[in-house]
Order: sequence, then C-alpha cells, then structure tokens
Amino acid sequence: MTDLPKQFNERVRPDIVKRAVLSIQSKNRQSYGSDRDAGLKQVTRIKQRSNAFRTQKGRGMSRTPKKAMLARGSQFYWVGAKAPHTRGGRRAHAPKAEKDWEEEVNDKERRKAIRSGIAASTDKDLVSAQHRYDGEVPIIEEGLESIEKTQELKQLLEDHGMTEELERVKKKKVRAGRGSNRGRKYKRRVGPLVVVAEDNGVFKAASNLPGVDVTRVENLNAEKLAPGAEPGRLCVWSESAIEKLEEDQLFE
Repeated sequence: MTDLPKQFNERVRPDIVKRAVLSIQSKNRQSYGSDRDAGLKQVTRIKQRSNAFRTQKGRGMSRTPKKAMLARGSQFYWVGAKAPHTRGGRRAHAPKAEKDWEEEVNDKERRKAIRSGIAASTDKDLVSAQHRYDGEVPIIEEGLESIEKTQELKQLLEDHGMTEELERVKKKKVRAGRGSNRGRKYKRRVGPLVVVAEDNGVFKAASNLPGVDVTRVENLNAEKLAPGAEPGRLCVWSESAIEKLEEDQLFE
C-alpha cells in the first residue's frame, strides 16, 4: 500500500464532525411559517362597559375577544375567537418564515472535520460498524476515473468484497408519518463513497448503483464522509485522488 498523506493521520473527533454536518444540513433547510392572518379572520369585539360580563370579572373571560353569534337587545350569545386560548384562534408563537436556520462553523473546524472523516474511513472498526464490509481500508484503485460502464464499476466493488454491501443498500424503507406525503416516502441506505481526482466517466457509471456516491477529492465535505454525522464511511480512492490530496495540501 502506498504511504498515505498526513490528512489520514488526524485524530477522529465525532463532536467536530457532527458540528460540520449540522452546519451543512442547516443550509439546505427550507423556510416555513404560518399565514400572518391565520386565526385572525373572524370579526370580534370586546365589550367596553365596566359591568359587562360581570360574572366572569377577574377571571380573564371579560378580556377575551368575542365573536358575536347572537346580539338582540340585551341578549348576547358569543364564542371566543382570535386569542391563542380559543378554538380556531391564532397560535401564540407561530413559526416565522423569515427565521434564519443557517448555522456557521469556523473554517479550521470545517477542515478538521473533513480530516477526521478521512481518518475515520481508515479505521476498520468504525467502517465495519457502518457497512457490511470487513476487508482492508482504505481501498486504493488505479484508473478508477476512466470506468465508464456501471457493470464494470459494480464488478470492481464486488472484487474488493462489497457484494453484501451492495445488496444491503438496494433495500429501501417506507418512511413512517407525514413525510410519505411530502415527496420523501422512501429512505435509502448509504453505501460506499468513490473519491476521484477527475471525471472520465465514473460519475455516469455510478449513477445507476443505489447507495454509491462519487465525488472529486477537492469537493469532499463532512456530510459525504460521515452521513448522519457518523464517521467511518467506506471509501474507495483512486491513486490520482490520493496524490492530489497530498500535492495540493487539501483541507490542511
């Protein structure tokens, strides 16, 4: 095995990796909020006379906005509306669409998280805990970028002992709850990550392999190396990616 660059010697810090992953995920959150007029569309009034609703005086009911159901002479039948404690009323603290969910992380922390993810990919115990693979790590393959056929890439991964892992990531789980109505009905498992220096066809080859992701070495981030903020992803490196990582001193 070739000598690995010093990025692989970083101490694994799951806490810093998690901070970096959550920062990436926070930037992908979609803004949401309630309608500004929700619960406020009824016509209500509050009786201003000092002796109005005197049986409820001192109990808060005299200050509840009232939606008149019947007002005939001295008769007045009403239901509470608009106020947060009434049926169909507004929410006391509704979510605001203008809220900023982004979480920033320091550049040094971000780079350290990437180095920790790279180092974790060489820890056999961490990798075997996340994947059905018990071979040697990291896997370094020559000419990985020039693979153009999906079947060729699949055969290469199987030759390295990932047959069971590729079967594992094929399965998809039906998501419970309301997410199934919002375009995210299925949950897929995450498989190996292929790291290359340039694309000569391998991106297209991997596009039809479930769970297999491909990235350029300079585009590595904490979420790709530690999906779900769990360090120890199974990585397949090309020799040129290892060389570029060392020559360009990436993430140092």
